[in-house]
Amino acid sequence: MKCGAICASTIVLCLLLVSCGRGGYGGSSSGSGSGSSVLNNFHLTGTTTPVRDPSIMRQGSTYYLFSTDAGGAISGHLPIRCSTDKVSWQLCGAVFSQIPAWVQALVPGIGGLWAPDISFFNGLFHLYYAGSLFATNTSVIGLATNSTLDPSDPAYQWVDQGEVFSSSSIDNFNAIDPNILVDTDGRVWMTYGSYWTGIKQQQIDPLTGKLLASNPTVYSLATRPGVQFDPIEGTSLVHKANYYYLFASFDDCCNPNPYVDTYRIMVGRGTSPNGPFTDMSGTPMMQGGGTQLLAGNGITWNAPGGETVYLDPQGGDLITFHALHLPDGAAYMFVNSLTWPNGWPQIQP
Repeated sequence: MKCGAICASTIVLCLLLVSCGRGGYGGSSSGSGSGSSVLNNFHLTGTTTPVRDPSIMRQGSTYYLFSTDAGGAISGHLPIRCSTDKVSWQLCGAVFSQIPAWVQALVPGIGGLWAPDISFFNGLFHLYYAGSLFATNTSVIGLATNSTLDPSDPAYQWVDQGEVFSSSSIDNFNAIDPNILVDTDGRVWMTYGSYWTGIKQQQIDPLTGKLLASNPTVYSLATRPGVQFDPIEGTSLVHKANYYYLFASFDDCCNPNPYVDTYRIMVGRGTSPNGPFTDMSGTPMMQGGGTQLLAGNGITWNAPGGETVYLDPQGGDLITFHALHLPDGAAYMFVNSLTWPNGWPQIQP
């Protein structure tokens, strides 16, 4: 869940509890095209809308998908959907029945929780999430843990572990859109950020799930200099073969008119989790680089983004994201296979 630097003029028109950004095309190389076949071959069934900023993980034979608050008929905060075949999805609960009191205290007036990210390390499932106000960087990243994702398990209970860190108007970053990489060496990295000065990263203590005190370094991974408001957010970092891949959402996600949204999924790669990352043409992502992986077709679907990549050792590599159905603008979830021809990702229809 995100909101750009200065989008006050559109806030009153944005749907409650959905993301809102500002920006425009520019400053990036285009790679695999718009991916119309990916969007037009929508094949999921069940409760596939409203969904924004999905994150997915498998436990046993079931896939669990977490997403931004949607309001309406969906009760609770950070709704959860379940599937055994990655095609048919149903609601199977929510992480919280109400917004944690500490979030409400730090972000007065907050209406919902955004952009959950599910990961597993140190014997627990870790669900990081964001709380923020539209058009501001008054934001927090929190953590909830659980020993299981199966709601029928007697041990099932989401435990809120409180604040990981926060940002305010005096900061030059936005503490939203958390994403976890558990690297092959056991180190845990959180990538985060939206607009302002772009995408940041800090190391996480695997024992606590909070920031690692022995490494206070804040790494800068991607930004878009020269593009108004620095419209980049919603990143996902994975380690595949010889490279680390940084996926990001560029541009505008939430205009009242879905036809003018320009959200799109971009990617770069590097040989270290801390960067630098470059696109297919060699342009660094710290200089606005990014190879286009997927964009809307402006006919049936538009503004794909809020992506998370999940490398499932048993079920195959996946990317989940949302896109807007046209003409109504409803946000639908997508779950697609991801392949890696010539060392670069490609979304399969």
